[in-house]
Amino acid sequence: MSEEYEYQREVEELEGKSATAARLFDVRRIIGGLFVVYGILVTIAGITASDADLKKAENININLWTGLSMLVVGLLFLLWLKLRPTAAPHTAPEPRQEGPGPVPRRDTDEG
Repeated sequence: MSEEYEYQREVEELEGKSATAARLFDVRRIIGGLFVVYGILVTIAGITASDADLKKAENININLWTGLSMLVVGLLFLLWLKLRPTAAPHTAPEPRQEGPGPVPRRDTDEG
């Protein structure tokens, strides 16, 4: 009986780790994080753009607008992750065990 209990405890522990890993490596988190990081870098490049860079792009600060757009997209992904988190995997309900119970009586007529 203790082996079954130990096995069940190990299974529950692994299910908990699996759910944590699924939430940690959610694609929305990875994509949102990358967009935010690159958005910050490109926005900084846009803020520090020289006049020569602006002249090449017909006085439109492309890096600034692209960086801000990437920041918005990344933050939307992270907001989506926050508002609709990954659901934990569903486990099948365990059958209720009630011990051995009374032994049914056999009526045998010998004789």
